[in-house]
Amino acid sequence: MLINLKEISDGSKLYLRPVGRISAGYLDVGRSFDFAGTGIRFGGAVVYARTPANGICSGYFSVDTLRTQMADCSANIATALRSQIKNLSAPRAPLKLSSGKTLALARPLVMGVLNVTPDSFSDGGKFLDSANAVRRARAMAAAGADIIDIGGESTRPGATPVWEGEEAERVIPVIEAMAAEPVTLSVDTRNSFVMERALNAGADIINDVSALLHDPDSMAVAVKSGAPVVLMHAQGAPETMQDNPDYEHVLLDVYDYLSARVDACVAAGIARERIILDPGIGFGKRVVQDNIALINGLMLFQTLGCPILLGASRKRFIGAITGVDNASERTIGSVIAAAKGVEQGANILRVHDVAQTVEAVKMIQGFSDASVMDGVV
Repeated sequence: MLINLKEISDGSKLYLRPVGRISAGYLDVGRSFDFAGTGIRFGGAVVYARTPANGICSGYFSVDTLRTQMADCSANIATALRSQIKNLSAPRAPLKLSSGKTLALARPLVMGVLNVTPDSFSDGGKFLDSANAVRRARAMAAAGADIIDIGGESTRPGATPVWEGEEAERVIPVIEAMAAEPVTLSVDTRNSFVMERALNAGADIINDVSALLHDPDSMAVAVKSGAPVVLMHAQGAPETMQDNPDYEHVLLDVYDYLSARVDACVAAGIARERIILDPGIGFGKRVVQDNIALINGLMLFQTLGCPILLGASRKRFIGAITGVDNASERTIGSVIAAAKGVEQGANILRVHDVAQTVEAVKMIQGFSDASVMDGVV
């Protein structure tokens, strides 16, 4: 159904998901949406509305139709949509790291997963020994990883919490050993004690699956550090999050959560340019329908104006679709999920299979290069 914006009441909330991706050469600037100054444009959008009277409704709009209706609808609704369009179009600033270096977002970045744990869902126990973990980190960097994400607590479905002292003992030696290497380091933790020690040891980025909510001191550590922060959506704690996940509309519910966390972090003193958003594939999501909807609709989250991280690698939904039960054997499905994520605007891909993903990203960039896609140079 094509909704009419003039009929949407002021108390409604609007969401814009760009669709119809094409290179800039085929669309007039005034009749398309720009994506972050990348040269990729969109010919239209699906607009969703949460209305007090009728619940959620949606419809497709060409850019021309949307702008015509925005000129006639209520000022509040037009302002909300213009803000999202502005966020979508603004180039993503390089991430300023705690080390003083910067990490450009001119292309999709690959973040290699390093689980220094005995019980992670895919590779638990393989890299619990620090020496093995360092070798693995160096191998991923050599394969093209831009970031190494080092975690000492499994947050897989059903996982039990780890004492933060033990978590720190797992990750700090690896971070210290890698701190002088030419690769960006991220610490995957929900605990402020581990965050602070990891940053002091040489980590550049905080990656918190609880979006700085698990530990009441995490926000203060993040504010003080000046480091970029990944805020992830999860419905429930790891111990119970897959018991019965439920959403009114998974895309909009996750969007609202992340939007609220961005606002809270900005209010606390974290610059918006330091915030990265992760929709939390597999974290309190119905196995196939929610995870697929989030990846297909990933471009919606770009209207929040922050870089988007996608962590779909080897997860259960891939096994449910392909029939590959062993998580370590889900490479093909993982690379395809990553490729879909790039198509939908992912800025960072968190993956186990670094070399294969790096190769895939290069191919996607080749196919998307506006100067050669028609065979004319």
